[in-house]
Amino acid sequence: MKAMILAAGYGTRLADVIKDTPKPLILINGKPLIEYIILNLQSIPSLTEMVVITNNRFFALFQEWAQTPACWQAGHRDLKIRVVNDGTHTPEERLGSVGDIHFVWKSEQQLHDWLIIGGDNLFDQNLADFMRFALKHAPAVTIGAYDIHDRKAAVKFGVIALDANGKVISFEEKPAKPKSSLITMCLYYFPKSTLGYLSEYLGQSQALDAAGSYIQWLSQKKNVYGFQFNGKWYDIGSIEALNEAQEYFK
Repeated sequence: MKAMILAAGYGTRLADVIKDTPKPLILINGKPLIEYIILNLQSIPSLTEMVVITNNRFFALFQEWAQTPACWQAGHRDLKIRVVNDGTHTPEERLGSVGDIHFVWKSEQQLHDWLIIGGDNLFDQNLADFMRFALKHAPAVTIGAYDIHDRKAAVKFGVIALDANGKVISFEEKPAKPKSSLITMCLYYFPKSTLGYLSEYLGQSQALDAAGSYIQWLSQKKNVYGFQFNGKWYDIGSIEALNEAQEYFK
C-alpha cells in the first residue's frame, strides 16, 4: 500500500500569517505539520511508500524538507518519501484534490491500495485503528469522519450520516443547512480495485477541487464506509485552528 499526502494548496486563507510557507510545513510546536502525519503513518505495517504531491511554487521547499534529518527520522521505518510536482504555479491553475490524486495515479506503473490524507489535517488518534476498520470493509472505500459538535461550522465540510455498521447512508458536500455535525476528514482509503471509479467520475464531473465531491458521487453508486475518529482533529485552514493546534500540541 502507498500513502499520498495532499500538499498542493496555496494557503490563500492563511497567506498573511504563513507568508511563503506551505501549510504542511508550518511549525506546530517546533515541528512541521507534515511530520506529525508521517509519524502517524508509521503505524501501518503494509505501507511501502509515501508520496507528497505539491505544486511548482512549493516543490523546492518540499524537496529540501525531504532531505532533512528530521524528515528521515519521522520516516525511520525505511519508507521512501517521494515529492511530486503537479506543475501548477498559481491558485488559479491548481488541479484541486481530485485532480492531484488523478495526476499521481495515472503515472503509476502498477495498481496499489492507496491511503490519501490532507497535508493540513492534524489529529492524534492512531491511523492503525482506521486501517483495521478499512480492511475489514474492503474492497469498499473507507473515509475518516469526525464530529465537530457545531452545525454552523459544518457548512464548510462534507456532512455525512452512518448506519450501525459504519456505512455511509447520506453525504452532503458543504450543505447550507447541515443535518448533523458529523463531517468528513480529508482521509480516504482506496483499495486498488476501486481506482478505476475515478476515471468514470472525471468523465461526468468538473468538480475537482474537493475530494468530498467525488466521495459524494461514489457513495451514491457503491458502498462507502466511514470510521469516526475521537480525540482531537484540526483542519489548519484558519488562524483560529492554527492557534488551537499550537496550544494543544504543546
